[in-house]
Formats: sequence, structure tokens, C-alpha cells
Amino acid sequence: MSKLTLRLMDETFAIHSLPANSEIPEQVFAAKIFFIAKTFEEVSIVLPQHVQLASDDVEKDWRALEVVGPLDFTLTGILSNISAVLAKEKISIFAISTFDTDYILVKNNTVKAATSALQANNYLISAPNL
Repeated sequence: MSKLTLRLMDETFAIHSLPANSEIPEQVFAAKIFFIAKTFEEVSIVLPQHVQLASDDVEKDWRALEVVGPLDFTLTGILSNISAVLAKEKISIFAISTFDTDYILVKNNTVKAATSALQANNYLISAPNL
């Protein structure tokens, strides 16, 4: 598989955890981008950090690398290969998949190391200010 292009998004994200029985706060739907996951144990919401949200726990200062897509469902190893490159550099990730593509979130203080490692492994990085 040829290496893909990843686009570093401008936004800084926060990852919120809420109880499983929570209703989704209205300000989430007003955000220009957001991700919601609900399991039997919790609701996770990822949205731009400037959006204020009351939650049980929050992890701030995440940046997103979007795999430029859309990606075909027959493609394999996309997240595996990217996460292996970053794991080798001891960079933690938070991965999100949508119908069209994947997003790999890394802490803001590891963005330069993450993008450098990916570029060294033949990934193309599109970014506003690298």
C-alpha cells in the first residue's frame, strides 16, 4: 500500500467522558466538528477545546491528523501502520474512524515529533504551520 497524506487540523481538541445515561449537551451539536461514542459504560465526546462542557473527566490539548480520504473499506492496515510508527517513538494516540476516513489524535506537545516520525516513514503531512 502506498503511503497516505495526513492533514494536521488547526483545532485543539478535548476528549470528554460522561456517564452512559447522559444526554448529549446542545453545545456539542453547535460545534463545527465533533465525535461522539456511546458504550454501555460511558459517553465519549471529542470536540474543539474552546467549547465548554461539563463532564466527569476531560483530557485536553489533543491535535488531530486526518487521513486524507475518502478511504475505501477494502484498505487494510491504515491505523495499524500509523500507530506502529508513533508507538515506536512512544507517542500515545487516540484514534477515531468515520465512514470516510480516520483521525489520529496526538497530544499537542508531541505534534512535531509525530509529524517528523511519519514523514521519515514516507507519509506526506499537510499542515498549516509546520
